[in-house]
Amino acid sequence: MAKVTIEDGYRPSEDEPFMNERQREYFRRKLLTWKNEILREAQGTLTALQSENENHPDLADRASSETDRAIELRARDRQRKLTSKIDAALSRLEDGSYGFCEETGEPISLKRLDARPIATLSLEAQERHERRERVYRDD
Repeated sequence: MAKVTIEDGYRPSEDEPFMNERQREYFRRKLLTWKNEILREAQGTLTALQSENENHPDLADRASSETDRAIELRARDRQRKLTSKIDAALSRLEDGSYGFCEETGEPISLKRLDARPIATLSLEAQERHERRERVYRDD
């Protein structure tokens, strides 16, 4: 992908061609920034967990500490899965499929992509998917 310059404060607009070079660069930067933040937080968690002293003489303190650790590890696991989704979105940017609904092939709204840059479904397709999920879950 050729290096495209975008000015500070640029926001993709419906007034320009969908997924033009500037929009792709905007979302690429947004995804990479998000991924780097997650990795930085994960490194901080790893450092904290390694340096934590686990010698709690009181059973309640030990239980509390273990619960905190479990919660933190679950959060990190969710973020690990999120980085995989970010990587997949970056791959879609490279192959030209980013921004298009996997189900319908229609463009995903820029507003949705800006709020959820890893989105693979349009809002309508996502709502249909969630309704189907609810129906099958309620059976």
